[in-house]
Parts: sequence; structure tokens; C-alpha cells
Amino acid sequence: MPNILLLFVYLLSYSTPPKVEKTYQIGQIKTNKGEILFWLYDETPNHKASFIKLANENYWDTLTFNRVINNFVAQGGCPDTPAGFSGSPYLLDPEFRPAIRHVYGAVGAGRDNNPKMLSAGCQFYIVQNKKGEHRLDDKFTVFGQVFKGMDVVDAIVAVKTDSTNKPFDPIKLDVNVLNLTAAELKKQGYLVK
Repeated sequence: MPNILLLFVYLLSYSTPPKVEKTYQIGQIKTNKGEILFWLYDETPNHKASFIKLANENYWDTLTFNRVINNFVAQGGCPDTPAGFSGSPYLLDPEFRPAIRHVYGAVGAGRDNNPKMLSAGCQFYIVQNKKGEHRLDDKFTVFGQVFKGMDVVDAIVAVKTDSTNKPFDPIKLDVNVLNLTAAELKKQGYLVK
């Protein structure tokens, strides 16, 4: 009888492990106006990896949406100055994709007027124009798409700003990467394709 018990314990220890459900990395921006969730495109791997890296390092968590323009974009991260993005931790080669455009809710990487169209690792924006901003296509890299929280973006671009489009009351960033299953994403209004 003890041998049967040992055999049973042995078989249990080598049983098939439970299936781990696949998760997807999702961008999250929390502000005093609410939460924004967005899909990160695999088609722009360097921009996606950069966003995840900086979010995991809490890079943006002391920064704000520093430029907001109604019917255009909400922009945050490193300051957009006349000197360009000299404060960015690094620059990224463009990853323009014909299938990924500047539609309402597109999340893109900011850049200055550098001739190689390199993106600033620190700067991102969300297109708030319901018609999109197609003049930016193939000039700025889009690396994500908001699927929840465009009402929050609409509220952000509606705040009072100074002459440089900087909000009088700072809109602080709390940027994270969530790992959500397809079922969790469905609850948030996004269907994984």
C-alpha cells in the first residue's frame, strides 16, 4: 500500500501544469482627469519597447501633459522646447507603417525637425482630432491606439492653457504597462484580433 501511495504522489508531481493564459502589454496613463488605456503595436517594435522600458522605470511619473491643443493632440513627456528634444534619454529611428495612421486616438512619438525624423524616446502624444491628423502620417511614428479613455483625452485638451498651449493647472502623468488577458481586455472594450 505505501508503494501505491508513493506512485500516486509521484504521478501528481509530474501532472500537466495549469495552462497559463496569454497576456498583452497595454499602455496605461492615469491622470487627475481619468485613465487612458491603449494598445501597443507589435509592428513598431522599437517604439513599443522604448515605451515599456520608460514606463517600467517610472520615467514619466514626475512629468505632465505639457502641450494640449483642442481638436489636435494631447502631448506629454519631455518638454518640447525651441532647442528640440535635447533632454530626451535617446532618439529612435522612425517606424512608419502604411497600415497604422494618425486616426482619432492614435498614440505617436514626438520629434523635433531633425532631418532623419528620429523620435524622442520621452515624448508622446494622443491624436484628439476626430477626423485624424493625416498630415502627420509618415512623418511621425504611431505606436499605439487608445481603446478606452478618449473622453479623458477630450477633457485634457479642453483645459485652459497659456500661450504655449501648456495647461495652467498641470495634468500629471502616471504611466504604466499592464499585462492583460484577452478576457480582461474584452471587459475594457477591446477585442484581441
